[in-house]
Amino acid sequence: MPFWKNSSRLAPFVTLGGVYLLLSLVLRLVLWWSFGRSAGVSPTSLPLILLGGGFNDLLQLVYLLLPLALYLLVLPVGLAQKAWHRRLLAVGLYLTLFGMLYLNAAEFFFFQEFDARFNLVAVDYLIYPHEVLVNIWETYPVLPVLLVVGLLAAGLLKMLWPSWRQGLAQHPPLRSRLLWTAGHLGLATLVALSFSTDSLGFSSNRVSNELTANGISSLFRAFHTNELNYPAYYRTMEQDQAFALLRQELGQGGGVFAGSDPLELRQQHAARPEGLGPRNVVVIVEESMGAAFVGAYGDSRGLTPNFDRLSREGLLFANAYATGTRTVRGLEAISASFPPIPSESIVKRPGSEGIATWGRVMAEQGYQSSFLYGGYGVFDNMNHFFGSNGFALSDRSDIPNPRFANIWGVSDEDLLGHALDYFDTQAKSGQPFFSIIMSTSNHTPYTFPGGVEGVPVKGGGRLAGIRYADHALGRFFAQAPEHDWFVNTVFVVVADHDARVYGRAQVPLKHYRIPLLVYAPGLVAPQVVETPISQMDIAPTVLGLLGLPYSAPFFGEDVLHLATGQIHPILVNHNHDVALLAGDRLVVLGLNRAADSYRYDAAAERLEAIPADKGLLDLATAYYQSAFDLFKSHRYQ
Repeated sequence: MPFWKNSSRLAPFVTLGGVYLLLSLVLRLVLWWSFGRSAGVSPTSLPLILLGGGFNDLLQLVYLLLPLALYLLVLPVGLAQKAWHRRLLAVGLYLTLFGMLYLNAAEFFFFQEFDARFNLVAVDYLIYPHEVLVNIWETYPVLPVLLVVGLLAAGLLKMLWPSWRQGLAQHPPLRSRLLWTAGHLGLATLVALSFSTDSLGFSSNRVSNELTANGISSLFRAFHTNELNYPAYYRTMEQDQAFALLRQELGQGGGVFAGSDPLELRQQHAARPEGLGPRNVVVIVEESMGAAFVGAYGDSRGLTPNFDRLSREGLLFANAYATGTRTVRGLEAISASFPPIPSESIVKRPGSEGIATWGRVMAEQGYQSSFLYGGYGVFDNMNHFFGSNGFALSDRSDIPNPRFANIWGVSDEDLLGHALDYFDTQAKSGQPFFSIIMSTSNHTPYTFPGGVEGVPVKGGGRLAGIRYADHALGRFFAQAPEHDWFVNTVFVVVADHDARVYGRAQVPLKHYRIPLLVYAPGLVAPQVVETPISQMDIAPTVLGLLGLPYSAPFFGEDVLHLATGQIHPILVNHNHDVALLAGDRLVVLGLNRAADSYRYDAAAERLEAIPADKGLLDLATAYYQSAFDLFKSHRYQ
């Protein structure tokens, strides 16, 4: 009897596939109810989401059932009847059901945190399991979830096993099995060549498309595109045209291109007599402190009294933007003035050694450059990147007796206290110093030292993290004036990214706004700067403020000395999309050479699709294509 006519033989496929589709449907409905409605996903769009999502799930099911098909192809009839083998299959079925249920639970918590299906963040989590697993254990109800999942899997096993046992007792001829398996392999090949996890993304609402996607497929896609080759996937143009556009744009910043090579961006910036001179520079990078939490940017909850006070005494940039949603994106932009090329930061890409960085520029000016981190710098490849690019390193291992630490690192108070000691040592040498400090406290599981008003030791969540980060910042600036080097130092306080980037827009720009303050009492007069500025622009802007002569191929610009009437572009990365904002126009470059143009209403936080803005699309293409080209060819030096 042909394989496909024996319905009981198909029972393992039908039952397992049915459970997977049902669980995926339930998850999609739960995600919509819990998160989609608040992101503007209306009930009227739900049928399309469920239809497209069901199709995506069916495509993924082709892959998930393939190992079972191959196993049944080679399974000898004698082995199939043995009791120990049936028990082994029962265990395998239980683990499969357990995995399905657990992944659904994990997707719920991931969506709660990141407003998205599994993406590059999930890939990072798998690459650094020690920090991440401990963080998950301390943050989420892991044991209750495991218990519930285990019980549900056992109940499903009891329901499904009789049909599985009956189906496995059938043993069609080899020819029938070969035909069935060949058909399955052919279907899998067709699916792989024709569809991706976002094939049915139909909506202008990003969250609608995330709900339609399949989580497992999204995770594998993230692995596959972890280090994308820009020209293979994104809009491109002739190389000489790209560099010509970019040189025209960057040439407005007052520098002179150092050579005659039209494919080179290195500029020579002359000394500015009105500058501050060779002062110490300390950049404090605050973990996950979006502008929406900061009183100086309009928040009324009183979470950041210390930053708000400092902002009235320094140079406050009212429209500052992060380049991405991950710490390595912020560090890449701040340290190397480099665009957020899709999809992985150069901090973690191979070939990042010996590139042009702010640290190298300062070293050429006689500075000692350092990177201070509250955690272990092996995480996110930070020690390798900074150590290979002109920075001395000091991380968690150099802070032997911290007052408080969790899996991510020491408390901000411990880190900033360590920084004071570190700078004392550097100041004794008589050599000016430049340092980037990366904090870790404002991060799940949100545990903090005791005795801080308004900050519980645990259980306070994100707002407690903001309060504590501000408390530590205030304490640092209360202690720093007691040190001789303080009066000769320019401080920069900036966030690496917002706490959480979510919303319906393809690129939710509201959640890229971050605080940025230059603080140097007696050196820099208080002022509010309205000109938009990116993390990429911090190095050129501070160097311009100091008035130091330097040569570098930086993509950022000195926003305090822009050409009259120049509209300064802001570059951002969101998942696999990259974008450029200029005034009220936003262009977005995506996979498969997608290119979209929008009018951005900042007040309403709304993107309105407009006809293609070719000039701006060309400029965005020039930025990202040239950046990728310089990095991959080892010419960003």
